[in-house]
Amino acid sequence: MTFSLPGFDLDRFVRETLAEDLGEGLPGGGQDVTSENVIPADARFSGVMDSRDAITVAGLPIAAAFFRALDPTCSIEVLIADGEAVDAGTDLMRINGNAQALLTAERSALNTVQHLSGIATMTATYVAAMDGHATLLDTRKTIPGLRHLEKYATRMGGAQNHRMGLWDAAMIKDNHVAVAGSVGEAVGRAVRAGVQNIICEVDRLDQIEPALKAGATHLLLDNMGPDTLRKAVALIDGRVPAEASGGVNLDTIGPIAATGVNYVSVGRLTQSAPAADIGLDFQPL
Repeated sequence: MTFSLPGFDLDRFVRETLAEDLGEGLPGGGQDVTSENVIPADARFSGVMDSRDAITVAGLPIAAAFFRALDPTCSIEVLIADGEAVDAGTDLMRINGNAQALLTAERSALNTVQHLSGIATMTATYVAAMDGHATLLDTRKTIPGLRHLEKYATRMGGAQNHRMGLWDAAMIKDNHVAVAGSVGEAVGRAVRAGVQNIICEVDRLDQIEPALKAGATHLLLDNMGPDTLRKAVALIDGRVPAEASGGVNLDTIGPIAATGVNYVSVGRLTQSAPAADIGLDFQPL
């Protein structure tokens, strides 16, 4: 099984995560003091990873990489594809290999798949609440160092990625406008600099036309209620994509998505999704 994401180094992530857990470089570190002293070096385990709740799965190939990093000869059978919705009690992965190695890798593997599946599950819940209206976007509100994985998880839940970082699109927000002096001036500066993708945040209807006239290619309608959003969509009239953001939760996303906006962005997908309840039970061979 191969797994790759642009900008993400899987081998490095696995190596550094395991090093953190093993305490490499610290006094007395560099070992799993429990497994190495309690489990015979030649003992073998067979295990099953399963979901304790209904979830949308994400991260199983990464979990497998942790086990293979410590036992390259272990046998792993991934039973569910990332992005699939499963019922509680579903087996996700079967593993067979060296007991010490599997136990050492267990927590890092579970932490990753629990976190990413939690994001994918929350994302899928928001997509369902939109009832076919608009497209769900994530944000840059990610845990440092995990952005590529967390944005991968939102895709597995049915969302699309917003910009990946500060480099792939300009996003002009209120603080940029405050320094530049106006929406039109802020957007105009980005246009004159040759920026191709220019997202401009507006929180008032009277900012829409100046932003469009100056050359914005995407408008983010910030903290507007459904009635105001409908007026904004009418003013934009399809000239650029319209994105609703701010004040979005499971209770509000349905009415917001139905206003005619193209996108709805939700920071909590990556900022506060609870971990999925996933377990791994081993038995000696």
